[in-house]
Amino acid sequence: MLGDDLPLVADDVTVEHLLAHRSGIRDYLDEDALGDVSDYVMPVPVHELATTEQFLRVLGPCDAVFPAGERFAYNNGGYVLLALLAERASGVGFHELVRSRVCEPAGMVDTGFLRSDELPGSAARGYLAVDGLRTNVLHLPVLGNGDGGIYSTAADLTAFWDALLAGRIVSPERVAQMLQPRSVWAEGSRRYGLGFHLGGTTDRVWLEGHDAGVSFVSQHLPSSSTTYTVISNWSEGAWPVVDLLD
Repeated sequence: MLGDDLPLVADDVTVEHLLAHRSGIRDYLDEDALGDVSDYVMPVPVHELATTEQFLRVLGPCDAVFPAGERFAYNNGGYVLLALLAERASGVGFHELVRSRVCEPAGMVDTGFLRSDELPGSAARGYLAVDGLRTNVLHLPVLGNGDGGIYSTAADLTAFWDALLAGRIVSPERVAQMLQPRSVWAEGSRRYGLGFHLGGTTDRVWLEGHDAGVSFVSQHLPSSSTTYTVISNWSEGAWPVVDLLD
């Protein structure tokens, strides 16, 4: 599937390893080495990252940091690699796959990948701090990809959870596989499945994101049919509200 691209990705790395953040490949951005979230860290001009194929120049070398399956290590590059594999397997662009395979079946009418340099009036710009007007347009890829960057609403995230758990996006059997813990981390307070954070001892499942100009959590508790979603258009805005709801 990769051909001659990314030859340093180990032969024993599987799609499941990538989904579970257990691939062991080197990330294109080492989060442990990053400073402030508002630092300029992208290794190439952000306007050159508009397609999945364009990420190939930043994904390399993707050599092994540890053996595949050995442990959990959050890896943005692994999810861009998954997007690349999905494109090449299907012959359909990643952004179109998300629209047709996720957003449409879920009825997510206000969700999609938008270019940060041509946002419509209905989309919130991301700001680096609660004070000031400096946006994140020079900090992130101009168009999001497999590791994040989609635009959405709280209502659409509720629709997502309903559709996912009802089997309208993937089969219930696949959902069960995705929500099966693969790793325990953060001192046992949370676990991780395939693409989803899981509670350490509860049934809560959630998605979260944090980067320059954006912070986000959407959590669902199946036992009480409770969903909450917090979306902020500045880097640290979501966390006080999330703490209150928790």
